[in-house]
Amino acid sequence: MVKRDNAFQIMAHIVLFLLALFCILPLLLLFSSSFSNETAILHEGYQLLPKEFDLTAYQYIVNGTSGILRSYGISAIITIGGTRANLLLTILYAYPISRGDLKGRTFFSFFLFFTILFNGGLIPTYMMWTNTFHIKNSYLAYILPNLLVNGFYVIMARNFFASNIPTALLESAKMDGAGEFRILRDIVLPMSRPILATLGLFVSLNYWNDWQNGLYYISNDKRYTIQVLLNRMLLDTLYMQQGLAKTINSSIGASMPTATLKMAIAVLGAIPVLLIFPFISKYLTGGIVVGAVKG
Repeated sequence: MVKRDNAFQIMAHIVLFLLALFCILPLLLLFSSSFSNETAILHEGYQLLPKEFDLTAYQYIVNGTSGILRSYGISAIITIGGTRANLLLTILYAYPISRGDLKGRTFFSFFLFFTILFNGGLIPTYMMWTNTFHIKNSYLAYILPNLLVNGFYVIMARNFFASNIPTALLESAKMDGAGEFRILRDIVLPMSRPILATLGLFVSLNYWNDWQNGLYYISNDKRYTIQVLLNRMLLDTLYMQQGLAKTINSSIGASMPTATLKMAIAVLGAIPVLLIFPFISKYLTGGIVVGAVKG
């Protein structure tokens, strides 16, 4: 029995090591390619170690953009504010429909599920946000459309509340004179750290990586987030390269960094997440463990 357990542990460690390797190798390839020479990548392909170390892609980004630090700051503010607003609305919707004594619970649950399956389409949505709510070229354009409330996240929170918050505990708090808001604040939320940490991570990544809202609703370059700024730079570079390729300056177009530029853009967008995640992962893991024990 002991030998069987040891063999299982060895196999489990091997499988986990291979999975970790498959996750790490793409990141190493991404960083290596961003520091490689464009010509070397085109001729020899992507490699884990840059054959010809070159910072042309990063120099191109620094020289071709202004206000990159401002865009990082806007992205950080939008991510923090949007995540807080999303979690607040998610909790305020998920907690009531998790309670069996809520009148109209079936209607609100069906309304939530309906919004997951159907939407008004891109053009009507754009017209609504721009003509009715007037969010064009405002920071609300990054927060409100598509990201402020996610029906799937509400369902996740509702299921957690329903299965992990004892009804007897809520009834006991009511008998002691606690109101609904105090029950939510002092009992439900402290016991819901696992789902709050999980949803907070998902939502913050969605806000940080979002570029579509900026593409649709923002035309003022001083209000670009880092993702919108880098996406615009990549599109401009590809357009210039295609235009030069059709003229007598085709050699100049061919020398412009495109493959390495894509990798450098991905690196600049991912670096803040990679730096912050190790500090928040322990809280995420700890919250899940606490939730498992309490469940």
